[in-house]
Amino acid sequence: MEGTLPGVPTDEDGERVVLHVDMDCFYASCERMREPRLRGEPVVVGMGYEAGETVGAVATASYEAREFGVESAQAISVALERLPRMANADADADDPNAPDPDEAGFYRPVDMEFYESVAAEVKEVLHDCADTVREVSIDEAYLDVTDRTAWTDAPDGDRTLAEGFARHVKDRIDREVGVVASVGVAPNMATAKVASDFDKPDGLTVVRPGGIESFLGPLPIEEVHGVGPVTARELADLGIETAGDLADADPAELTDRFGDRGRELYDRARGDDDREVTPTGRPKSLSRSSALSEPTDDRERKAKVVRALAADVAERARSRGALYRTIGIMAVTPPYDVNTRAESLSGPVDDPDLVREVALDLLGEFEDETVRKLGVRVSKLSFDAGEQATLGGYEGAETVDGESDGADAAGQGSPRRTDRSEGGQARTADPTLEEWVEETGTVDGEERSRDRRSRDGQVSLGDFE
Repeated sequence: MEGTLPGVPTDEDGERVVLHVDMDCFYASCERMREPRLRGEPVVVGMGYEAGETVGAVATASYEAREFGVESAQAISVALERLPRMANADADADDPNAPDPDEAGFYRPVDMEFYESVAAEVKEVLHDCADTVREVSIDEAYLDVTDRTAWTDAPDGDRTLAEGFARHVKDRIDREVGVVASVGVAPNMATAKVASDFDKPDGLTVVRPGGIESFLGPLPIEEVHGVGPVTARELADLGIETAGDLADADPAELTDRFGDRGRELYDRARGDDDREVTPTGRPKSLSRSSALSEPTDDRERKAKVVRALAADVAERARSRGALYRTIGIMAVTPPYDVNTRAESLSGPVDDPDLVREVALDLLGEFEDETVRKLGVRVSKLSFDAGEQATLGGYEGAETVDGESDGADAAGQGSPRRTDRSEGGQARTADPTLEEWVEETGTVDGEERSRDRRSRDGQVSLGDFE
């Protein structure tokens, strides 16, 4: 486990520091990554808006689109009435009845593979920033960062160290992935969840241990974590309209009306939530990516970036005691085509030199390409050091030069790089899209990424933001 940040004193109150990270209009943000011209424009992601389609719904709407009354889970026909499609406005520019371009929006189909690939990058940042991460959905997670920061005031006295750490998390997501998150910071999960919704989009709200009740009290009852529209109406019938009203209610009456859930909501309105942030399992992959200041085709610059990313990823894996069976790279070419290449090993290994060698080898496929972002990933992780590939376990394994492996300084050999190709390079077939998403959470393949937008994903209400 990584230690507390340098200079952070022990928190005298012993209160947890919990972050709730919630991506703002996530699907729309992903589409803006792919099409920068959509930034600041009304964007609707959904199904059923094309001519001839009769059934569909809004998966998410940007905040600009929401100003026109477009909402998640809304029938697409209603959305089109409130916010006509920009394509129609452009096509019918000479038609006096055509929609006004200033009152039209951009509609895009749901592309779950792409959104999952971006979400995987976000979650890797989160796992790097916290020892305990609970992934709730594709676009939100809880982090327990008690061992990384504290409620103590920062040296400048204007904020807590916890706020500074949360801003660091936000900035990394924005800088390394390119999407925007709102973050709530509080001593417990329920309050952190409310805080992340308090100042959207791109918000950061900190609720200190002694300020929970004063923060929650004035909020509408719907803002209490766990209170849906039906429960809100029932509470309103009891004269309970704010979180403060709920906190002042008789818990026995709430239990009689709502059962155990009534007491739970009462506790949350008072800021009482002793649930621990429980992790959702070990990561399947570790990666680090870097967006370039401007697209480049300079081979040496690309190689320099990949060497640094490979060293970083290998060190992260070693610090977590993780071995890996697959090494891969990501190269994003303009406008935003995500291309991945991966190579499998014949056994799990902890070998930074091999990560660098394979990553640079795979980068060779893009040596003449202009790229805007690069990444290195190790996947198919295992956390049992006894599985480390050794000379005895892989006798006769070959290096990339085709020579017999020798032992390194630790007495270990390198696992074989499989399926040698005509050019003498060890290579495995790139994983299919489904395999890549399942194993590493990212999208694979140049041939699929270029026409990704033609795929209409089916999104359940549980996926709607």
